[in-house]
Amino acid sequence: MKLLVFEPFSGAAGDMVLGALLDLGVPEKKVADAVSAFGLRMDVQEVVRGGIKAKRVKFARNATEGERSGKKGMSYGEIVRLLKESGLSESIVSSALNIFERIATAEARVHGVPKEKLHFHELGGLDTLGDLVGCVVAFAEISGVAGGVVERVLSLPVSVGGGFVRTAHGEMPVPAPATLEILRSAGIPFKGGPVNAELLTPTGAALLAHFVDSFVSFLPEMRVERTGYGAGEAEFKETANVLRVSLGSASATAVAAVESEEALLFRDAIEVLETNVDDVTGEVLGNLIEVLLAEGAKDVSIVPALMKKGRAGHIIKVIVSPKDAERIAYRIMRETGTLGVRVMGVKHRFLARREVKRVRVKLRGAEREISVKFAFDAKGSLLNVSAEFEDARRIASETGVPLREVMHLAEETARREIASDAAGGDSE
Repeated sequence: MKLLVFEPFSGAAGDMVLGALLDLGVPEKKVADAVSAFGLRMDVQEVVRGGIKAKRVKFARNATEGERSGKKGMSYGEIVRLLKESGLSESIVSSALNIFERIATAEARVHGVPKEKLHFHELGGLDTLGDLVGCVVAFAEISGVAGGVVERVLSLPVSVGGGFVRTAHGEMPVPAPATLEILRSAGIPFKGGPVNAELLTPTGAALLAHFVDSFVSFLPEMRVERTGYGAGEAEFKETANVLRVSLGSASATAVAAVESEEALLFRDAIEVLETNVDDVTGEVLGNLIEVLLAEGAKDVSIVPALMKKGRAGHIIKVIVSPKDAERIAYRIMRETGTLGVRVMGVKHRFLARREVKRVRVKLRGAEREISVKFAFDAKGSLLNVSAEFEDARRIASETGVPLREVMHLAEETARREIASDAAGGDSE
C-alpha cells in the first residue's frame, strides 16, 4: 500500500506541514491558487535548518487586502464565513472547517467561552487560513505525486518542546493549553524536548489529528520513494527545526505490525457519500443497494426523511474507499437521477480483523457444514462469533430445525474450536 509518514522530531506547525508537502512534490501553483481566494500570496523559499535544506512557507496579503493588514486576529464567525464564501470546492472547505473546528473547540474549552465568542489572536489571522487551506489542498494533490491513492498516513510521536511560551493571555507552559487539549481529545502521543521552546502549535496539532490515521512508535518496513522537509521559523543549536515527511510503499502486514503495538482495533480509510432524493421509488432504492455493493461500496444505508415542502424522501449514505468515491458517486447519480452527491468529512473507521471458517455441526443425526465469521482485535483477542445467515437459513430449511437454534449451535461449536486451538497453542 501507498504510505505517507510524518516524523515530527522537532514538532509541527501549519507552515511546516505545508512546506514538507510542497518539498515532497505537491505543485505550488495548486496551493497558491487556492489561498488567493483569501487575498493571500504564498511565498516559498529554500532555507537551511541544522544543515538540512527545507522549504519555508510564508503568506503575504495582496494589495486588495490592505484594510485587513492592521488586524491581529479574527473572530470564529469571520473565519467560518470566509471559508464558506471562498468559492473553493465543497470537499476542500469541509476539510478546512473540520480542522478549524478542532482548534476552536479546544480554545473554547480552555477559556470557558462559547466558540461564537472566541477571538483568535495568534491563530486568527489570514495566515492561519492559508495554512489550513494550503495543507488541505496539498493533501488532495498527494495522490498525483505518489502515482496512486495514499492508503495510510502514519506519524511518529510528536515532540512538543518545553519551557514557556508567550501568548496574548500571558506566559503559558509548553505545550500551550489549546495545543494540549487537541492532543488529549485526539489521543495523540507526544513527548517533551528536545529544546526549551514551543515546537508544536495548535494548528500543527489539529492538522496531524485530522490527517494522520495512526501514531506509531517505529517506522514500518517500507520502501521510501520521496522525502520532503518543511522548515520552522526559529533556528536551534540542539536540533534541526524541520518536519520530515516520507512517501513510499509498505505491505499491509508491515503496517499492521507497527500499528498493533498500540492499537486495539484496525483502521480503514473511508469516505462517506450522501445525497437526498424525494422522487425515487422503493424498488429503485432496493436495487440501488445491490448495485452499489456490487460496485465495491463497503456499506449502503437508506434512511426515510421529511424533505422540503413536506415531501417524503430518503437520505442515501454510502461508505466507500477513497479511490472508489468518484466512480460510485457517478453510479448513484445515474441510478437515482440526483444532481449532486456530498462527500462527508470522515477520516477513517475502526475495524476488527475478520476471518471466515467452516465448522461442522450435527443436526438430526447428520453432519452439516456452515460458515462462521470471527472478529479479532489488533492483539488477536476474539471479539465476536457470528454464523453466516444464508448458510444457517438453508440448513434450517433442509432440516426443519429453527433458524436461531442452527445459528446458536454453529456459534457455540466455533467458540469451542477457537478455545481448543488457543489452549493447544499455549501448551506448545
